[in-house]
This record gives sequence, C-alpha cells and structure tokens, in this order.
Amino acid sequence: MHSATFLQDLAVVMLVAGLVTVLFRRLRQPVVLGYIAAGVIIGPHTPPFPLIRDEATIHTLAELGVMLLMFSLGLEFSLKKLRQVGRTAFITASVIVLTMGWVGYEVGQLFRWSPMDSLFLGAMLSISSTTIIVKALAELGKSKEPFAQLIFGVLIIEDILAIAMIALLSGIATTGGLSVGEVGRTLGRLSLFLVATLVAGLLVVPRFLSYVAGFRSPETLLVTVLGLCFGVSLLAVKLGYSVALGAFLIGAVIAESREIHRIEALVEPVRDMFSAVFFVAIGLMIDPALLAQYWQPIVVISVAVMVGQVASCTFGTFLSGHDTRTSLRVGMGLAQIGEFSFIIAALGQDLGVTSRFLYPIAVAVSALTTLATPYLIRGSDSVASRFERTAPRWLTDTLQIYTDWVGRLGRRNPDRVSRFVRKWTLQMLLNVALVAVVFVVVSFVAARWPAGPVPGVPEPWMRSAYWLAAVVLSLPMLLATFGKLRALGLLLAETKVTQRSAGVRAPAIRAIVAQVIPIGGSAILGLYVLVLSSTLLTSGRALAVLAAMAAVLAWVLRRTFVRLYSRAQNALTDTLAEPPAAPGHGPGTSPPPTPELPALLRDAHLQTLPVGPGSPAIGRRLRELQLRTLTGASIVGIDREGGSLVNPGADEELRVGDRLLLLGSPGQLESARGLIFPSQGRPIPRAA
Repeated sequence: MHSATFLQDLAVVMLVAGLVTVLFRRLRQPVVLGYIAAGVIIGPHTPPFPLIRDEATIHTLAELGVMLLMFSLGLEFSLKKLRQVGRTAFITASVIVLTMGWVGYEVGQLFRWSPMDSLFLGAMLSISSTTIIVKALAELGKSKEPFAQLIFGVLIIEDILAIAMIALLSGIATTGGLSVGEVGRTLGRLSLFLVATLVAGLLVVPRFLSYVAGFRSPETLLVTVLGLCFGVSLLAVKLGYSVALGAFLIGAVIAESREIHRIEALVEPVRDMFSAVFFVAIGLMIDPALLAQYWQPIVVISVAVMVGQVASCTFGTFLSGHDTRTSLRVGMGLAQIGEFSFIIAALGQDLGVTSRFLYPIAVAVSALTTLATPYLIRGSDSVASRFERTAPRWLTDTLQIYTDWVGRLGRRNPDRVSRFVRKWTLQMLLNVALVAVVFVVVSFVAARWPAGPVPGVPEPWMRSAYWLAAVVLSLPMLLATFGKLRALGLLLAETKVTQRSAGVRAPAIRAIVAQVIPIGGSAILGLYVLVLSSTLLTSGRALAVLAAMAAVLAWVLRRTFVRLYSRAQNALTDTLAEPPAAPGHGPGTSPPPTPELPALLRDAHLQTLPVGPGSPAIGRRLRELQLRTLTGASIVGIDREGGSLVNPGADEELRVGDRLLLLGSPGQLESARGLIFPSQGRPIPRAA
C-alpha cells in the first residue's frame, strides 16, 4: 500500500512539474521557478485539497536532490579556473559575504525579528545562486566572456564560504553562541576536513575513475561516481557535517579527473530529476497566506538583495583592480539568492532555531530576484556606458588611475628567491595540516574502535601503539618538511647574507643562518607533534621511548618515506596540471587527426593592431566600423586588460589600449589598418 502511495505522489510531482515547466519555457522564465510553482500548486496550502499524501517521502527524495545538486556544483568547481581569477574572486566574495551578512542582520532587526532569525537571514542573503546564474549566462550567450569567468570564480569562493557558514551556524544554533576560541576550533576542524578530503581525493579518485572508464561502460562509470558521492556524503554526516558539504567536496575532486566531460553527461539526467523534486519540495512548504502576511519584508529584502549585491560586488571587483565597466557587469550578474539560501533556511528550521516564516520568505525573495537576473545581466552594458558618459570627469579619471595602479602591482613578478620561499612555505603548511589530519583520524579510531580493551593488552599499550602508528603515517610529511627547512635555510643564507653587508664574517654568518632555520623549525615542529600527541599519550616515559623508536625508524626508512612523498607530490601536481579529456576521447582512444586547413585559411594572415589614443575608432562599436564590409578583414579577437575576447560580438565597443587580432589577406589587413587609423588611409565612415 505504501509503495502505491509513493508511486502516486511521485507521479503527481513529476507530471505537474513537467507541465508547469513547459509553460515557463514558453514564457522564457527560469525552470527553477516552474518547479517551485508546481510545488505550490500541489502543496497542502493550496485549495481545494492537497495532492500529495506522503510528504515525508517526498522530502527524503528532496534530500537526495540537495546531495546531487551540490555534487553538480562541485563538478563545476575547478582549481585551475580559480587560480586564474583567484585574487579577484577572494576579494569580491569576501566583500559580498561580509556586507550582505550585515545588511541581512540589520533588515531582520528592522522588522524586530529575533537575533537568530536575523543572523540566518544575513547568511541567506550573502550567497548568490550558482545554478541560476550559470543557466542565465548560458541562455544569454555570455558564458565565455571575461566578466562571466570572474563571476564563476566569485561563485566558487562563495560556495566555500557558504560551507564554512553552515558549520558555524550549526554550532551557534546548538550552543546559543560562539566564542572566538570555538570559532577557531570550528574553522580549524573544517579546514582539516577540507584539506584531507581534497588531498586524498586528488591522489586516488582521478586515477581510479580513469581505470573504471577503461571498461567503456557508461553504467559502470555512473554507478561508481554515484557511489563515491553517497559515500563521501555519509562520511561528512558521520563527522558532524552536512551531506551538502561531502557531496560538494567529492564533486570538486572528480572535477579534476580526465573523465569529467563524460561524468557530467551521465550525472546530468539523474541530477535534473532529483533537483526537480528538491525545488518542488520547496514549493510544498510555501503557504500563500503566509506570503501575503509578510509581503512587506519580502519586497524590502528583495530590494536589499539586488541593491546590496550589485553595490558590494561592484565595489569588491573594482577593489581587486578591474575597470568600472567590468565591475558593474560582474555586480549586476550576482544580484540574487538561490539554492544555498534554501539549504541555510532549512538548516535553521530543522534545528528549530528560526521562525516558520523565514523559509517561505527566502523562497519568495529568490523567485523575485531570479526573475530580475536576466534583465540585470542584459542591461549591465547600457548601465556601464551610461555611467561612463554621465559620471564627472574627475571621478572617472580617479577610478582609472586606481585601476592602472593595481594592474601594475599585479604585473610585478617576484624574484626567484621570493617564488621559492612562497612555494616551500605553502608546501610546509600543507604538510603540517596533513600531519594534524593523521593524528585526528587515529585519535578518532582509538576512541571508537575497538569498543573495549583488547584481551591481554593493557590500555596504555594500545594507546602507545596508536600513537606510534600516527607518527609512522606522518613521517613522510615530517621528513619532507625538514628537508624544505634545510633548503630554505641554505637559500636565505646564500642570497640574503652578502659580502657587502657582512664583510669577512659572511661565511660564518651564512653557516649560522643555514643551521638556525632548520633547527628552529624542527623544534617548533616537535612541539606541534607533542601537542597533537596529548590526545593519545598520558605518560612522559612512554613518549620518550616511542619517540626514540620513531627516530630510529625514520633514519632507517628515510629514503623510502622521501620516495613515497615525492611520488604523491608528483601525482598531485600531474592531476592539477592535466587537462580533462575532450568528450568522447577518454583513455584508450587515439586523438582525432588534425584536419587540413582550407585554401582560404592557408592564404590568410593574422596581424595584431593596437588601438592607440589617437584612433577615432575608440568608443565605436564593431558594427559601426563596417570593417568586414569595407576591407574584407575580420576582427577575430580583442586582447584587453582583464582578459581576452574571442570572436567578439558586433556590439563590442573598442577602448584605448585594445589589441585587435585581425584575419585577412595582406591587402585586406593594410586596408583595415588605414580604416582604424585614418591618417594612414580613408576615414571611418559613420553608420547610417
């Protein structure tokens, strides 16, 4: 009987969702809103009677939808892309989260809501919707533009910050508040979990998936990927985190696999189905009467989201060194909230610390801001152009001076010594974090398995065995860190202690510096291990004996440990450096042959033409130049500070400093040069 009820409910959900989303497609509105509307239609608050009989089962399926939705967001996460826009993404996302968190809290206090409601509202308003923005940019054909790549980078950092916020909010809701120490411990545990999952995953998962893909069975690959998704999500739950965190992390790991294109194609239908159930379940929770009662907060919060997101994101992007046009386009592309806001609202409701009205208000605000998103993105160019025309000259000049200054700072390349110091320091910090992960995992195992004392083995001996196991597992990282400390000491001694500054004592000072850094660093490292050991050892005598045993073991097997560490480091580097395979070209398939160029392209030439301050083409759109009509040459690319445009659109406006990539015959290129610089040829005609 239960199975028949479940089948009936699922049939109602999918049928109504399908019909409503077809209507929304016809109206050219986001399908996410269609799913939410379908949930309202079949929900318990819509007369004459509810169509769903077992809401608990639907919400269980919705949890699967959350998991697969976060898994898909993780698949879109790319460490390579993040490196390209890292500075801008970090600065902009931090400004947005801090600003919108404060705005949300103040709005909640304005309506005299409880501090917990206001706190959760601030968290909900600080995260934009990755799904909605990605779909909107794709539908508008702007996904490949430079400002869109900046948006994607900001969304990635926001997703990471949202995960940290979920962990902090869970702690606040449980204890009623967080001290500075508790915040540090919460973020520290979260950081260790992130580091351990990402490093271990990057070492194992991409190679494992390449092996599975070798069977050339889509079914096997899909089942394996979903097994990893559910397994890591379960691990996150067991460690006290959410399924969303585990699903996002394993998705980010799989995103670095060469099979990512095939995996995305396989997961997409499954994700779409359960994501539809997730958004329908959101609609089931909406009470239209409650929305009518709280229409004023909905309107005020929607305006606060759009104005606050545009202002804070524009400011953050400009602060990181981009011009006003790019900053405005990025800001107007992030002015809504979405799936993470729903997850945060559901967290507060599940923990019983937020009011009943907060969840439907978040959904209504998301719907209103989502409706405005395509129009904001489409109108960002005109807003930027209007600002450039109407803003006072002193203001635009000041903004341009700041942009140029930050750009010059970013172009300064550090010397080789600074690059080595930074690289080795990051590697040592990663090693230290991994050592902490090893001790935390071993302590976790020691506390839970075996449940009781082993017959015939005293408990102190068992704890000593666990400590020794943790040290042995940490030895590759500890030895590698000591080696980097020695290299750092030698490097600084040779480069910073010069004959001019130290005179005849330079060799002696170099020897001292070369020894002080590794000795001092090793002492700090030893104290660090001693602190980590406090959860496993209680006897100082046992510690001394075991430390001596570990030292002997490290000396005897030092080459083996160093070799293991080097292999792991090389594997990690190869994984991050290896490009994903093109769709349909996985392992075992030969690359497609390079096609022979047509005669027309073999005879064509490429030429770069800078647009200097004296060119009247500045401020003109490509369609106004009529370059292809008048000369036969085509502009196939524009190299501009902040990024490059490939195959720019006809409405792209030329600016000072642009470098145009022209394609054509030598005669056509010469005519095009004369058109861009009238002193060298005929003037640019005015468009009719």
